[in-house]
Amino acid sequence: MQTSRFSSTRKAQPVTSRTRWLPVPRSKNSGDAYETPMLFQPILTSTLSLLILSSGFTIAAPATAPAPAPSTPIAICEASSTETLDPRFFSSRITWYYTGLGACGGISNDGQLIVALNHDQFDPSTPNGNPNRNSLCGRRIRVNANGRSVTVTLVDRCAGCPYGGLDLSPAAFSALASTSVGVLQGSWDWV
Repeated sequence: MQTSRFSSTRKAQPVTSRTRWLPVPRSKNSGDAYETPMLFQPILTSTLSLLILSSGFTIAAPATAPAPAPSTPIAICEASSTETLDPRFFSSRITWYYTGLGACGGISNDGQLIVALNHDQFDPSTPNGNPNRNSLCGRRIRVNANGRSVTVTLVDRCAGCPYGGLDLSPAAFSALASTSVGVLQGSWDWV
């Protein structure tokens, strides 16, 4: 019976960033086929790095996104309180929902012109986790879609809306399109 040059009785060790184990021909005195580390790997890596750098190639850090333009502070509720709000959103997802008890603490009906703001923009203005005291509650928003616009009052939080998205009452949505449409793309800004 002929045996293989390489032992298959033991699995290779995991490859790490510093040591790479290669199979070595099995000798009569050796019981392990994976004893010898690749000694020249660090030298080869360093040499290749020097060749690349000396030949004019450069390795650049990943590009970072430009910082967003600063927004104008807008006074909210109290004279001493200011908050930075994005002035306008384009291509916002606009949906509608059946109203009721809102996150701002009031009860609304479907005939009112009201809005629920997406949670990503609503939550940072909620002090100590109490949405009833959110400084954005009562703010007015002008929503534009389909060549029409409607001004609504913020009374609720939309947990399922993406950043920039709004959820309108049926009456507010109907001012822009039929509720059977369900979803619109539009824009909005603070009034």
